[in-house]
Amino acid sequence: MRGSSTMVTGLRKRRPWRATILVAAVFAALAAAFTSTTATAQSGSSASASSSASASSSAPGGAKNVILFIGDGMGDSEITIARNYHLGAAGEFAMDTLPMTGAYTTYSVQEDDPSTPDYVPDSAATGTAWATGSKTSNNRVSTTAKTDEDLRTILELAQEDGRSTGNVSTAELTDATPAVLNSHVTHRDCKGPEDMDELCPQDKKSEGGPGSIAEQTVDHGVDVLLGGARSSFEQTIDAGPDRGRTVVESAERQGYEVVYDADAMRSARSGSKLLGLFAEENMDLLYSGKPAEANHNFEAQTCEEGQLPPEQPDLASMTTKAIEMLEGNERGFFLQVESASIDKEDHISNPCEQIGETVNLDNAVAAGLEYAEANPDTLVVVTGDHGHTSQIIPSPESGYFDEGYEYDVPGEAATLNTADGTTMTVSYATNTFRDENGDIIEGEDSEDSHTHTGTQIRIAARGPGSEDVLGLTDQTDLFDTMATSMGLDARTRASVSAPASASATTSASASAEAQRVPDTGGPPVAPWLLALAAALGGLGLFVSRRVLRGPGGGE
Repeated sequence: MRGSSTMVTGLRKRRPWRATILVAAVFAALAAAFTSTTATAQSGSSASASSSASASSSAPGGAKNVILFIGDGMGDSEITIARNYHLGAAGEFAMDTLPMTGAYTTYSVQEDDPSTPDYVPDSAATGTAWATGSKTSNNRVSTTAKTDEDLRTILELAQEDGRSTGNVSTAELTDATPAVLNSHVTHRDCKGPEDMDELCPQDKKSEGGPGSIAEQTVDHGVDVLLGGARSSFEQTIDAGPDRGRTVVESAERQGYEVVYDADAMRSARSGSKLLGLFAEENMDLLYSGKPAEANHNFEAQTCEEGQLPPEQPDLASMTTKAIEMLEGNERGFFLQVESASIDKEDHISNPCEQIGETVNLDNAVAAGLEYAEANPDTLVVVTGDHGHTSQIIPSPESGYFDEGYEYDVPGEAATLNTADGTTMTVSYATNTFRDENGDIIEGEDSEDSHTHTGTQIRIAARGPGSEDVLGLTDQTDLFDTMATSMGLDARTRASVSAPASASATTSASASAEAQRVPDTGGPPVAPWLLALAAALGGLGLFVSRRVLRGPGGGE
């Protein structure tokens, strides 16, 4: 059985811009000074009242709740394609409204030499990066490259801190992105107990290991699990207290309410653990249409919407239910929500299905932002895990080319009618492997489908700690952002004590160290003064971004 590692790799951390921090700090200092001065005028309060006020302040890092939205394979190109089609070029998704926007690098590392980058990652390695703060090699799930040690995850830390946890996906719950939070295996394909022999025999329960992804997902006691993978959870466990039972039966023994359709999910009672398995494998899609094709003739199509079967909940419904089940915990919650088939449909060059899954994610983001609006101690992060193949390319009629220019579209392409009343052509060309007849081979396996790309991708956030995503960071930094926002020490994996003062908690740019200064007492601070301090801190961040962007600058 492998050992356990709590080490965060020594990768260079690229934290937010110094200029941003400087300008924001000035505003925050002014806010703190004003708050302190006014609080002194309220000096009729006793020292014991001051201590009580300090003890009742918000979570140590400022965020009671964290909601992480992941669009699998969702780079800027995928967002733009969906926006152009669904809303038009000037439209705005809910994910576009988040005030703090940056980019992060996504590379993984090589299995035999973890000091060497692998520039094109897979979803197991990228998920491990934000889940644990450590790089690993492709196919590994929250374990170290080469040494095969377990890496502690943000979900595990949140559980240890007494928070409720949730994991929601339109994929199999045993797929790589959801798996990184609540399992540790050598290979991402070790989904159920019967999938272990070839790729990860040492992880089998009968060999003293933690078991398959499905088994570990249940054994972790995650409060809300919603997605696909019924086939993996119906496999039989080979050892331990549930030997001879299926993973579903093990879940029921461990207190889960297991549901299989949208109506049963909506009826599930709060206060119990919930496992929703809505498909044998991946869940179905909102849109359908013709796939991209080689030798494309630029004939435009309109996607067929409303394709999700009524017995399957959409991602917004699953997100809303998860929040409902989790929000009763006074300590707060951590929730990850993944829209998985942006990636899966990108692989097999299906633009309509890819667009529908992006819309599915954005509807879920809107639900999360609605909750955060009413609960401002909630950090919301929206990002992808890696880039992908789809690109918007010009059509012969677009005016892009000089007259008489010969244009041969590489790979496969599809043309779509957009919300702007015009057309958009989308190309897929990262893998054009052809058979003996010269035809492109299509399939769901990575060796004969289009591939991921190694580009940096968007990350956006709002709420406590959201300023940490500004500028260019690395995917591992997202772990630190979430841990710090919840007051979890990323180095010791322990809960951090309450902050020194309200200004340290509410100032948008206050450092983690400042938040750990012991309380020295003092008069209580009125809530409206705390709100003013937070507003001034936020104004500082806004001004700093405007300064850095310059006149007419973009994100």
